Amino acid sequence: MRNRRRRAPDPYDGILLVDKPTDWTSHDVVAKIRNYFKLSKCGHGGTLDPLATGLLVLLIGKGTKLSDRIMNGDKVYEGTLHLGVTTNTQDADGEILDEKDASHITREMVEKVIAEKFMGPIEQIPPMVSAIKKDGVPLYKMARKGQEIEREPRKIEVFEFDVLSFENPLVKFRVKSTKGTYVRTLAFDIGQTLGVGGSLDALRRTASGPLSVDKAYTMDEILACDRETLCEKMILLEDLIK
Repeated sequence: MRNRRRRAPDPYDGILLVDKPTDWTSHDVVAKIRNYFKLSKCGHGGTLDPLATGLLVLLIGKGTKLSDRIMNGDKVYEGTLHLGVTTNTQDADGEILDEKDASHITREMVEKVIAEKFMGPIEQIPPMVSAIKKDGVPLYKMARKGQEIEREPRKIEVFEFDVLSFENPLVKFRVKSTKGTYVRTLAFDIGQTLGVGGSLDALRRTASGPLSVDKAYTMDEILACDRETLCEKMILLEDLIK
């Protein structure tokens, strides 16, 4: 049996705030940084879809013990809803299933629907293209085979939901909600409620709990470091505790 080369111990324990680029999966970011810096433990505190950009919290060394605490924090997103377009993934990465004329939809109509149907405690049916498992099998694997199964609604809470700009058919918005919120499902559901369908064109996570994307680093900035200078960009465990 070939001996595995043991990684050197992680020099620091804590978290690293990454501004995830589009088209990268959260796993891609973790794998790249773990392998590049030869880290023994590296995970993340909440998945972002490949389409999405913004705050991805990397947990390094003993920082992995903070996973539940990081993931349980409320999240803030900015996104773009595309009215009139429905896709099989509820976002721009999917196959278009239906297109309808949304030219009659106004900003006031969108804001009224949000205020009446999508604020406070609500229930969401998770999308088929998600990592939720049914009998041990992720739903997205079933979706790839053309299967669709009944999903139980999940309770979430939306604290803030503001329309930032409206240029029909595009609605830019900001939403603050509890963990486990599928923002693309919010986009889909708003479109359905308005009778024209909708999907998510873009998404950016700007905050997770007290952590902000303003303090995050790009992949280029992180990969310009070595194992020693990586410390300068991390929030160390002792500082987190304080």
